[in-house]
Amino acid sequence: MRYDLVIFDNDGVLVDSEPLSNRHLAAYLTELGHPTTYEDSVRDYMGSAMHRVHDLIEERTGQRLPADFDDVFHARVFAAFERDLKPVPGVAEVLEKLTADGVPYCVASSGSHERIRVGHRAAMLDRFFDDSRIFSSQDVGRGKPAPDLFLHAAERMGTAPDRCVVVEDSPLGVQAAVAAGMDVYGFTAMTPAEKLTGVTRLFGDMRELLPLLTGGDGAEN
Repeated sequence: MRYDLVIFDNDGVLVDSEPLSNRHLAAYLTELGHPTTYEDSVRDYMGSAMHRVHDLIEERTGQRLPADFDDVFHARVFAAFERDLKPVPGVAEVLEKLTADGVPYCVASSGSHERIRVGHRAAMLDRFFDDSRIFSSQDVGRGKPAPDLFLHAAERMGTAPDRCVVVEDSPLGVQAAVAAGMDVYGFTAMTPAEKLTGVTRLFGDMRELLPLLTGGDGAEN
C-alpha cells in the first residue's frame, strides 16, 4: 500500500448522489426565481458545502435565499436518496478489500453529517463507516476548496498529510487536497479529466483504484 490513510469524498465517489442532488438543487433554485440548469448546478456547486450556494446567489443577484432553504432542499434530496440512491459501482468491493487488509480509510465530505449518513444507509454502505470514520465540512470553519476538512480528517485519524491520498471527483475537492499537501486521485466517471487539474493520478472506473493504491499502473496527470 502506497499510503497510510485513504480519504474518500462522498458524493459521486462513494454514493452516486450527484445527479439526484444537482437535479433537485437546480429545480429548487429555479422555483425560487434563480433560473438554474442541471449543468449550471454541476459546474457551480458540485463538491461544495451549502454556504457556497448561498454565497453565489447573493453575489450574483443581491438576494438572499430563504432562511429555510437548506432544510427544504435536504428534505427533497433525502427523500430522493431513500427512493433511488445507489453506491458508486465497484466501491463496496474497494471498501471490503481495504477493511480485510486493515488499511485505514475514512470519508471527508462537504455534505452534512446527516446527509452522509442518510446516503450511506440508502446505498447500504453504512456498515463500512462508523462515527470515527466520518468527517463533514460541519466539523471545520471552511469547506472545500480550503484544505481544513482534509487536514482535520488526517489529524483525527492520526496520519501525516503526506501519507494520505484523497479520492475526489470535483475540482473544488481536488484543490482542497492539493492545498492540504496530499496526493489526490481524480475519479472521472462524472467529471471530465481536464477539469481535475493538479491530480496525482486519474481513473475512470472504481475497479481501477485498488491497483493504483497498491502500486499498480495508472494515468498520470
